[in-house]
Amino acid sequence: MIEKDPSLNVLGTALAPCSTEPLTGFFRDGHCNTCAEDQGSHTVCAIMTAEFLAFSKYVGNDLSTPRPEFGFAGLKPGDHWCLCAGRFLQAHDEGCAPRVNLAATHQRALDIVPLDILAIYGAH
Repeated sequence: MIEKDPSLNVLGTALAPCSTEPLTGFFRDGHCNTCAEDQGSHTVCAIMTAEFLAFSKYVGNDLSTPRPEFGFAGLKPGDHWCLCAGRFLQAHDEGCAPRVNLAATHQRALDIVPLDILAIYGAH
């Protein structure tokens, strides 16, 4: 049985939901929960932008093309998605990181992305 890490966000409070439409998260439970098996650390609740989606596709992770065989409709600007922390940091380094819902970003994201960087993109 896969066990989830405690559900706290980067602010130290209860992890808020990220999105149920589209349904996101490593566990597809709408939250950016994680566990030891989540090698990608899908912990950052990001708000998609056209710029970020183009960047992600360019670096090999096409999040915008529908994949009906996996029940995936494709993401569009404005969608919230549990993003891999490493990909978020890469996007930050390249100047195209999306906004972040800090309340819905799992505390384990801090293993990869410093809080001061996440805070720059915190949605208000």
